[in-house]
Amino acid sequence: MSQAQNFDVVVIGAGPAGYHAAIRAAQLGMKVACIDVALGKDGKPALGGTCLRVGCIPSKALLDSSRQFWNMGHLFDQHGIRFEKPAIDVAKMVARKDAIVKQFTGGIAALFKANKITAFHGFGQLQPGNVVKVKQHDGSEVELKGTNVILAAGSDSIELPFAKFDGEHIVDNVGALDFTAVPKRLGVIGAGVIGLELGSVWNRLGAEVTLLEGLPTFLAAADAEVSKVAAREFKKQGLDIRLGCQVSNTEVKQDGVHVHYTDATGAAQELVVDKLLVAVGRRAATSGLLAEGTGVQLDERGRIVVDAHCHTGVDGVWAVGDCVRGPMLAHKGFEEGIAVAELIAGLPGHVNFDTIPWVIYTEPEIAWVGKTEEQLKAEGIPYKAGSFPFAAVGRAVAMAEPAGFVKVLAHAETDTILGMHLVGANVSELVHEGVLAMEFKGSADDLARICHAHPSLSEAVHDAAMAVHKRAIHKAN
Repeated sequence: MSQAQNFDVVVIGAGPAGYHAAIRAAQLGMKVACIDVALGKDGKPALGGTCLRVGCIPSKALLDSSRQFWNMGHLFDQHGIRFEKPAIDVAKMVARKDAIVKQFTGGIAALFKANKITAFHGFGQLQPGNVVKVKQHDGSEVELKGTNVILAAGSDSIELPFAKFDGEHIVDNVGALDFTAVPKRLGVIGAGVIGLELGSVWNRLGAEVTLLEGLPTFLAAADAEVSKVAAREFKKQGLDIRLGCQVSNTEVKQDGVHVHYTDATGAAQELVVDKLLVAVGRRAATSGLLAEGTGVQLDERGRIVVDAHCHTGVDGVWAVGDCVRGPMLAHKGFEEGIAVAELIAGLPGHVNFDTIPWVIYTEPEIAWVGKTEEQLKAEGIPYKAGSFPFAAVGRAVAMAEPAGFVKVLAHAETDTILGMHLVGANVSELVHEGVLAMEFKGSADDLARICHAHPSLSEAVHDAAMAVHKRAIHKAN
């Protein structure tokens, strides 16, 4: 092996956290290397991590395609638009998704080139002394020495011991993005973000989708009212969501995958499906990342231990994104990567975990920022709530998408906004009104006094803020 190459910053992982860190460090004048092991469907290196290759971006492409198809059969007739026997070409839909992924992975490669970032394609392992050993895809090895090393290894799907992925009958989210045909019966273990989004894709295209959720409540992390409305809409769409189910075994037989579980009453049940998606969460991808003697510590869940500034406690070694504490969200990783690059450069870097938005891209969409009513009650924080339904918003009704509402939670004494919770059309965009208001310590009255365009979906945010003080115009207070 040749002598180690020297860099100011070496980043392991080119996912959302890693490539943001690499680009920002390069912008700040540092010599940067970024290592990534991933290959695309064509067998060539593909930057962007799980989010871009097999997560956020491809799932949204399929969600949009399936939504168009669903609307043809369930919504367009209200507009006077009719079709004769609409059909879906799954291969073409998947090819479109793949083309979008390739466009963006290529875009990151171009950004690396423009910012003079050196990309290495292979598996990177941190050694003592801020050395990173890279086993490249061609079988060769190189060593990189970084004044600073940023660990951004990302996360992997959790595999259940009784439901091993075989890529054909039992799949993770990657497999569920590449079905060659619409399965007649799709089973999903887990009714969280991934299960709901991918379950929605194939349900809209005609699959009978059953989701088995272990928790007794639906979307426990979300506001209870939001979860209730979302569950009602999903039921209307044909999603069969069963709560309190504990799966014990699966068997692949000639007639399909047999899923054995106990329901909420404790009774033994069996579900037979053509495809089974396991979507029970993700774990930090730290296996093999750290050689002996680095001093970097892992917690009980395999995540890298860091402080509030993403520093590991080892001089010059940082960690960001899915492989550290906090929500496994791409945009959280974006901000951590940028913050660490700026800290390395001697600039202030900070991520406010209290204003990180959450979004589920189902139909209707679900989004929130800040605390739920349940959390405020549990913490004894006095609050006032104001909500407003999309059914009273002219734009939503004109779009034939009146389901859902916006809720604003504000401190009962200071009126500072503590949370915003939304379910409905395009709330993935509307939630950022709450993010911005909270970041600037805004009040419900501040939001209520901002002029919102009419007609627009954002009027629901405006009226919900007004409703906090019982002065909403378009509903009884």
